[in-house]
This record gives sequence, C-alpha cells and structure tokens, in this order.
Amino acid sequence: MPDDESTPAATITPYRDGPLLVRGDFALVTPEGEPIERRRGTVALCRCGKSAIKPFCDGTHKVARFRS
Repeated sequence: MPDDESTPAATITPYRDGPLLVRGDFALVTPEGEPIERRRGTVALCRCGKSAIKPFCDGTHKVARFRS
C-alpha cells in the first residue's frame, strides 16, 4: 500500500456478533511484546473470549451465542 495519510496500513472490521477482521500490514504481539505468528495477511481475532486458539477466532462465538 502507498505510504500516505489517506491509505491506512491496516483496517479492522468488527463483525456483528463475531470476530474482529484485521487486514493489511500489522504486527500481532503478546502483552509482553513477543510476536504472535500469523500465516495470513488477514486474521480474525476472537471477541467472545471462548476461542480455543486465542487470540484467533475459531467460530466458538456462534455456539456461545456471543452478541456484540
């Protein structure tokens, strides 16, 4: 992506009753600052707190009936 103020490096889209979808150029780190490996340019981050693969979403929000 071009490096100017009109083009964000990353976009975060909160899906209704679901995860945060993060796209673009971003770093994902633990609270201690350690890198978290990601294999894709777009990731879905858990918002319900029930995922078995946190911080990533595994779809558990549907079973848990998470509502945002």
